[in-house]
Amino acid sequence: MATFFSELVQFQGLVQMILVLGIGGSFPYGFHISVINYPSVHIRKFINETWIERHGSPLHPETIMLLWSFIVSVYGIGGLLGSLCCGYLTTRYRKKKCQMCTNLIMLIAALFMAFSKTAKSFEMILVGRFLYGIGTGFSLNIHPQYVGEISPKKLRGFTNSTVAVFLTLGKFMGQVIGLREILGSEALWPWLLASSGISALVQLATLPFFPDSPSYLLIQKGNEEACRKAIRKLWGEGDHQAEIDDIMKEKVAMTSTKTLRVLELIKERSLRWQLYILIIVMTTLQLCGINASTLIDRFGRKVLLWGGYTLMCSVLALLTMTLSLQHHFFWMHYFSVILIFLFVTFYGSGPSGATVSVMVEIFSQSFRPSAFLIVGCINWMGLFVLGMIFPLIVDNLGPFCFLIFLGILAFSAIFIYLYLPETKGKSIMEIKAEFNKLNFGKKEISVTDNSLPKEQWSSTKL
Repeated sequence: MATFFSELVQFQGLVQMILVLGIGGSFPYGFHISVINYPSVHIRKFINETWIERHGSPLHPETIMLLWSFIVSVYGIGGLLGSLCCGYLTTRYRKKKCQMCTNLIMLIAALFMAFSKTAKSFEMILVGRFLYGIGTGFSLNIHPQYVGEISPKKLRGFTNSTVAVFLTLGKFMGQVIGLREILGSEALWPWLLASSGISALVQLATLPFFPDSPSYLLIQKGNEEACRKAIRKLWGEGDHQAEIDDIMKEKVAMTSTKTLRVLELIKERSLRWQLYILIIVMTTLQLCGINASTLIDRFGRKVLLWGGYTLMCSVLALLTMTLSLQHHFFWMHYFSVILIFLFVTFYGSGPSGATVSVMVEIFSQSFRPSAFLIVGCINWMGLFVLGMIFPLIVDNLGPFCFLIFLGILAFSAIFIYLYLPETKGKSIMEIKAEFNKLNFGKKEISVTDNSLPKEQWSSTKL
């Protein structure tokens, strides 16, 4: 415990920046997922009243529901658009500047939401929701990359897991202030939807006081002095030369490397298995969606992923059984509740935080923007598709719908166990060497980021 508090004091700059990044990063994503459900009745009523005032006749209930569904789903369309633009813009203009511009988008969206009722325009809600999606698409890509790049190797698991923490905190805050007694009433729902602007305003006011990531300053900008200054500000005084040496090794390896676009990234043989891992863990997280901060650094990423998936498989198998038998035994309801609680616990203590750590650690600086663009597309498309098809799956399969997710979890657990190298405590070059064994076979090879492998031949003087 004493060691923990001493490290907390030493890395107070890092802790402060984690808070600033989180409040405007994954927090809004979780907030908007949960908060939109609470004012649904009031918004549908507002749509109908606005239409009557304009045209003198009410809307058909199915039309109202269609408009409401579009308001909800346009958030995903905006998120996908933000993710698609994020990779190029962060590479060109740096993550810090893009995140601050994202806050401006979120503030404009909040103004649309706040004055929609006064202006008697449900179209403003639609525009605001779309802008929220664009902003969140940016911040959800930038946050895990940024927070992974500012952390030392020994704290990388902890810092990466904070992405999941703030996402969960956002969902919780949305549920709390969405209550009718707070901002969920008919009179205050515009301010409920606009309240997300507060987190954007806080980050916009505080982020300029923090540096760019040390790896960006050294690798992209070539400014070693600025890199050392950023390290002292974030990590405190001390001997951080080993971390700087790791960044220098990555810089040397990238001297002949260009930043790859998405299609180039997909075609690059040296990144093939990294992409497989990325797609598997992100798809599983999206389909099967607290914190694992201490567990990540203690047990490593690989164990928490395949172990968490295995435990979640077991819970889903039991949940399918209890839901099938709940009409025969009244006490089965209680077991179902316990199993749901266990599922969330296993998810939160394993895959939730470890997934972000793996996504950040298996790609080097130049490949990360394109890789996270793929992550964003998987996330937002998965959110949209799952929202569309899950009700149909439930209607047709009933309690047996969970068997689909059980199969996905089982496949992911086996895949991660067999193919994911442990990344705990390793530099990016060490992780890359592990993946090269998968990408190019078991031969001893020397690989540059954008070159073909070169076999190493040993020879004697003879």
